[in-house]
Amino acid sequence: MANILIVDDSRTSRRILRGILESDGHTIIGEAVNGQEGYDKYAELKPDLVTMDITMPIMTGVESLKKIKADFPDAKVVMVSAAGQQHNMLEAVQSGASEFIAKPFDESEIKRIIKTILEA
Repeated sequence: MANILIVDDSRTSRRILRGILESDGHTIIGEAVNGQEGYDKYAELKPDLVTMDITMPIMTGVESLKKIKADFPDAKVVMVSAAGQQHNMLEAVQSGASEFIAKPFDESEIKRIIKTILEA
């Protein structure tokens, strides 16, 4: 199973994602509350996969994604977005995002997406 970093400014979202991913056998090796912290923790921890919220303070998820992909081209980053973020999703895909998870979370969908990315 994978070592995963969760980047989200919402404590509730982080807790829910942690529960879903751990129940699927993954290890959460870190959490970050904004894009800059997400980048820093990625560089430090080198996780197998990152879940990255799009809308966060200090540095957005898309900015953090670009920074991570620039320094770690093989990084697997799954963007997490609420409804109505299509323009951000397009930019994220163009910037190298592996996939998207929508809020509110669908447990079986998240597990399927993570499994697909890790097997790629």
